[in-house]
Formats: sequence, structure tokens, C-alpha cells
Amino acid sequence: MANVNKVMLLGNITRDLEVRYTPKGTAVCDLGMAVNRIRTGDNGERIEEVTYVDVTLWGRQAELAGQYLSKGRSVFIEGRLQLDQWDDKQTGQKRSRLRVVGENMQFIGGQGGSGSNQSGSGAPRQQ
Repeated sequence: MANVNKVMLLGNITRDLEVRYTPKGTAVCDLGMAVNRIRTGDNGERIEEVTYVDVTLWGRQAELAGQYLSKGRSVFIEGRLQLDQWDDKQTGQKRSRLRVVGENMQFIGGQGGSGSNQSGSGAPRQQ
């Protein structure tokens, strides 16, 4: 049976980004996103739900995110889910979290209302 691990998120950056580098020189950027969903409640009232998602970008994607994105900016991220598991050093308990590993990124809005599409190489293209 075939498996699919694909995530598409459109949301806002929740904190300023910081790019770091692995010992081999690969750029890594961890960012937080807030993704909103609006639904209608039982009484017809509008209910807004916010989901916070951790995203990791690698290589040129990470460098471009660090250069062009900041807290509050809108971005579209396409990627895959990854489960991280570790033992908490303080409590000894097993811990886990899901995060998105970004594979494609598109800047939404920005200067002059233009967007940029970025899929991993070169400078952002104006649309």
C-alpha cells in the first residue's frame, strides 16, 4: 500500500527567525507558524481556531527564510511531517513532537504586495 506524507500550510510567522549552520556548513532555520481556521459554531457564531506549527527549513530555503521572513509575515510552506523522539534529561521521560520539514516555500505579500516563489534554489522570483 502506498503512503503519502505531505503538508501544506498558509500562515504567519510567530517569531523572528535565526539561521544556524551545521558543522558541515548546511543552513538550518527553525520557525514557528500560526495557521488560522474559521468555522461556524452551533449558534451561528464565528469561531477562529489557531494551530501553532514548528517548521524546519534546510539549505538555501533556510537562508532565504532568514533573509526575507520576519515575525508577522505570511508564508506558504509545503513539506512533510517528521516525528522527533528523545529522552528528557531532567525527568527521564520519553518525549516526542511532530514538526514540518519544509521542502517548498512561497512568500506571500511583502513589499509592494508582490509574492515570491521559492523551491530551493536561486533568488526569489517576482510574480
